Amino acid sequence: MLEPGTQTPASATAADLPLRDEEGTIRGEFVESVRSAVEAADAETLRRLVGELHEADLGDLLEALDPDERPELITLLGDDFDFTALAEVDHAVREEILDELPPETVAEGVRELDLDDAVYILEGLPQEEQDEILDQLPPPERVALARSLQYPEDSAGRRMQTEYIAVPPSWRVGHAIDYMRETEDLPERFYELYVVDTDSRLLGAVSLDRLLRTKRPTLVSELMEAERRRVRATEDQSEVARLFERYNLIAVPVVDEADRLVGVITVDDVVDVIEEEAEKEIKAMGGVTGDEHLSDSVWTIARGRFNWLLVNLATAFLASSVLGIFEGELQKMVALAVLAPIVASQGGNAATQTMTVAVRALATRELRDSNARRVVLRELLVGLVNGLAFAVITGVVAYAWFKIPDLGLVIGLAMVCNLVAAALGGILIPLAISKFRLDPAVSSGVFVTTVTDVVGFFSFLGIATLWFGLK
Repeated sequence: MLEPGTQTPASATAADLPLRDEEGTIRGEFVESVRSAVEAADAETLRRLVGELHEADLGDLLEALDPDERPELITLLGDDFDFTALAEVDHAVREEILDELPPETVAEGVRELDLDDAVYILEGLPQEEQDEILDQLPPPERVALARSLQYPEDSAGRRMQTEYIAVPPSWRVGHAIDYMRETEDLPERFYELYVVDTDSRLLGAVSLDRLLRTKRPTLVSELMEAERRRVRATEDQSEVARLFERYNLIAVPVVDEADRLVGVITVDDVVDVIEEEAEKEIKAMGGVTGDEHLSDSVWTIARGRFNWLLVNLATAFLASSVLGIFEGELQKMVALAVLAPIVASQGGNAATQTMTVAVRALATRELRDSNARRVVLRELLVGLVNGLAFAVITGVVAYAWFKIPDLGLVIGLAMVCNLVAAALGGILIPLAISKFRLDPAVSSGVFVTTVTDVVGFFSFLGIATLWFGLK
């Protein structure tokens, strides 16, 4: 194995040159060898270097290259380039590559892909560019791809493969086995056979293991699982992923409104969906749009983040206005100004914890109307317990810091109030937002933070005003 920094000839093969380092990152030396081959237009060396790479590795390599080198690499490799790699790259990188390639090159590449991968690669392009590429395809493939692109975004129809094995109920096991052995044009991987009637309506499914364990004269209709779980082509992909998770499925048939079999979704497709949905939720929790990517321009990212920052600024002014109400007390006792942000900050952190759990539970349907009251009560008690604990801690610290016994009591009471408010806000706000059919991951954070800031400042300064005013 070559050590990092070793000079490698352009003729080195992928077997001679390690692709990744110990941390799993593509080695700079490998990228430079590929870059040299691209610059020299050395297609033969390029094929030896990357011709056998897995599509995921090839995708990472494309991202490591400069923008002008990516289409050159694809052109030089020609038919040896696996277009599946474009499904592995960042969205913005994929669009840049497709913009530089001629429509006929893209069309030739997507012809070799599974339908779901072809849809995934083309769906982000403008309609006119999609049409240019589709026009280069043979009619049967063009019709199938165009039909899938017509399904709603993030639907099962966009994720399904249209290659599957369907047999009539009158077939016997031996006939089905012989058909699979003798037919060349079968899906690359499949896990079950689907039984359909003469109108292609789904009757049931037969798993391969059960088929192969059954004697040849047995009718397929006797083996099929008639109540096979299925999804509509228009169903949201997140619901499909939840179905796979709940019932430990490997594949699920996709049907149209008339229950006709139109495709199949497999577990490897669902893994991608789960990853995408999780990424969207994480971004939404931070007020970032789901379509923001690392390769986006400064202007695109700044514009996407501006709106929520503007909302946050407005709520920050609202929270700060509470301080203005107690301006006189703050001038009398500097300690109040020093300690007030501590109460608000602690409440904000506690609310974020509760909100994170609530948003995730809503997304996975674990939090429902049937158990909402119990969960709200549980979070309320958690807020009360933590509030009492931190009341003691902050009270002792405040007393030791400012040597004012009453100040420790005041901040302790305020801490209890704010952590209870944080618990209620963290659970009730996402629940309320979800009732309006909005995404709680996107909208909850800024409102929950406002609640804890307002309650934190108001409770601490309000209690301090009353307490010291009465003494």
